Amino acid sequence: MEHNILEIDHLHVVFPSSKGETSPVNDVSLRVPAGKTVGIVGESGCGKSMTARAVMGLIHAPGRITEGEIRLCGRDLRKLSEKEYCSLRGSEVSMIFQEPMTSLNPVMKAGHQVEEVLRLHTDIPESELKQRVIDIFRAVGITEPEKRYNCYPHELSGGLRQRVIIAMAMICRPRLMIADEPTTALDVTVQAQILRLMKDLVSDDTGLLVISHDLGVIAKLCDYVYVMYAGRIVEESDIFTLFDDPQHPYTKGLMDAVGSLRRDAEVLSTIPGVVPSLAHLPAGCSFCLRCENGSDRCEKELPGLIQTGPGHKVRCHLMKEAGQ
Repeated sequence: MEHNILEIDHLHVVFPSSKGETSPVNDVSLRVPAGKTVGIVGESGCGKSMTARAVMGLIHAPGRITEGEIRLCGRDLRKLSEKEYCSLRGSEVSMIFQEPMTSLNPVMKAGHQVEEVLRLHTDIPESELKQRVIDIFRAVGITEPEKRYNCYPHELSGGLRQRVIIAMAMICRPRLMIADEPTTALDVTVQAQILRLMKDLVSDDTGLLVISHDLGVIAKLCDYVYVMYAGRIVEESDIFTLFDDPQHPYTKGLMDAVGSLRRDAEVLSTIPGVVPSLAHLPAGCSFCLRCENGSDRCEKELPGLIQTGPGHKVRCHLMKEAGQ
């Protein structure tokens, strides 16, 4: 029977601003089942990374979580102390960041940085640490792992640095890995290698949450996907249904923009307008000002997530419940 590694229910994250409180994460609920890869896709600033930071316990003042639950393997993370959270990060949940040069210590050898994770979270004898790191370097496809162990980050290529980050994230075999734009800074060939590696990381008792603005990355990696816009989930579905039958106007716009690049189109398809400021969101649908089918109801009344098919939900007044 399938069980969930991560469960988020009605999560709200707020930050104060000169115009009052803004909510970059607004009533977000999602699941990451064991053995599955789940994606969150959307434009920059839609709340994807903030959701990940909430899971990692990295929402610091003046920001705060005001509502919602975050459970990892049934454990309520919001009840943890900072000390308990520190022991959890790296051991039970880990994060792969998009820019490894800002994630690695520039004056510390790569192998030693991965060793520190083992030293912090395990009781492995000092004499075995180096071999464990070399083994994980080999497992993530780092060539000449004994040599790379003694390299500083600036001596490694972008692809090798990202593999070091992945090695660091998985060396304690966490139940959940979060990848935040893991291939953004890499060239196309290295991107493909990293995506294949990440897909191979997911086992029957682990889960992977991928955050990306790139539908290509989501299509290659994910089993299920949540589309996010202005802090809210606007569509969720298994990956095949989403690409075969996108239903929210925003999702359709994202798909059309990608499609226009693949076709021999003279005009690039775009979504009109800009993402609204979180301090000036309409009372209703956040996408209504950019939507061709927007109405007065859309601007005044917030739509709920409507079940339009098996596992397929859409936040839009134009949708009808499955079976209607």
